[in-house]
Amino acid sequence: MNQLIESLAEGNAIATDVFAQSTVVPIENEPAPRLIVEPPLPGPLAQGVVFIPYRVENLRILPVAGPAARNLSPRVGHLHITVDDLPWLWADFGQTNTIVLAGMPRGEHKVLIELVDAEGNLFTAQAVTFYSPGKEVGP
Repeated sequence: MNQLIESLAEGNAIATDVFAQSTVVPIENEPAPRLIVEPPLPGPLAQGVVFIPYRVENLRILPVAGPAARNLSPRVGHLHITVDDLPWLWADFGQTNTIVLAGMPRGEHKVLIELVDAEGNLFTAQAVTFYSPGKEVGP
């Protein structure tokens, strides 16, 4: 244990490797958060329900917001989701790894998924477009 403490004090690479995976020791230069979004699942989409799988790396999706979360390590954040460029969005603080949309009208749609920090500042974003066979919207 003394060797480990001495290695830490000297900034030894071995100590960095030991703690790089820790969830309880703050890490100064964490890798950038990543958002990976897959195309909607074809089976449910054919039935009019959109399942968009996603995953995040180097960030935990948690129901924590505001400036107090700035110093948490590993980073925390959430998703902002916008459908069809509407002027409003919703936030997802869950850890479901799937966005589910039901009742989408027939036609082409776009879903913008933004990975943000606990204060809503953008890390990265991806858009998914798809055609929904849903009901035709009448006049």
